[in-house]
Amino acid sequence: MNDTTSSKPKVKRPHWGVLAGLGALALAGAVFYWIHSSAHETTDDATIEAHVLPVSSKVTGQILEVDVDDNQHVEKGALLARIDPRDYQVKLDQAGAELAAAKAEAARAAADAARSKQLFERDDVSRQVYDKAVADAEVFKARAELAAKKVSAAEMDLSYTRLTAPEAGKVTKKNAELRAFVQVGQPLMAIVTDQAWVVANFKETQLTRMRPGQKVTVEVDAFPGKELKAHIDSIQSGTGARFSLLPAENATGNFVKVVQRVPVKIVFDEPVTGLMLVPGMSVTPTVHLK
Repeated sequence: MNDTTSSKPKVKRPHWGVLAGLGALALAGAVFYWIHSSAHETTDDATIEAHVLPVSSKVTGQILEVDVDDNQHVEKGALLARIDPRDYQVKLDQAGAELAAAKAEAARAAADAARSKQLFERDDVSRQVYDKAVADAEVFKARAELAAKKVSAAEMDLSYTRLTAPEAGKVTKKNAELRAFVQVGQPLMAIVTDQAWVVANFKETQLTRMRPGQKVTVEVDAFPGKELKAHIDSIQSGTGARFSLLPAENATGNFVKVVQRVPVKIVFDEPVTGLMLVPGMSVTPTVHLK
């Protein structure tokens, strides 16, 4: 009779050294994570921000030229568009003619006042005549100054027919179309400036050891593996919820404590070149708390 018990395969038990090694690795990983997390704070609730400067018309008229395209980079002072200047040139010419006439009247009145003074001093005219001559001279002088102001206003209106870039950046949201009639204050495009920064919304519990000036490493979702050096510029004096359109009202008896987030402005140490950083891009900043 065969011994069936001897034919059963032996079950290999795990070696205690392997288990100890795995435990040591897990413990080392936990210790490393604790050390790293205690010296760093990070969040994925962060985006790129930049100045978005609206370009609006200051005068009414028809657009004669549009000198830029969507997403085109322009330098400060570059011509963006031009509104028909002919009406404003006519107004400037009229104001100039009125100024010339006012200056002539003021000069004549001043000369009459000077002669009246001499005659008054010799008692050849009455005090009333002299006073009237002096008053007329002041009136015409004021009219000349007013005419000069009108010339300055007409020159400004004429200059407003040329829309130029307020800062260097890229053209966005372009609504200016050739031969379109625009009104005062009508937005025609916007300029997104070259200077970019990060606004990171950290939990209030993460701010305990944060200070302006601390080093930050920024990872941009659009460029995996690329790290940018930056630093904390400032911390907002208030949570994001406090400055929302409809702040939460906690005096209703239905209060539920929620960890708030505070915007932190992070500025790059050097100008970022070679990477397209635009407002709204997602980033992950890591603050070095040392």
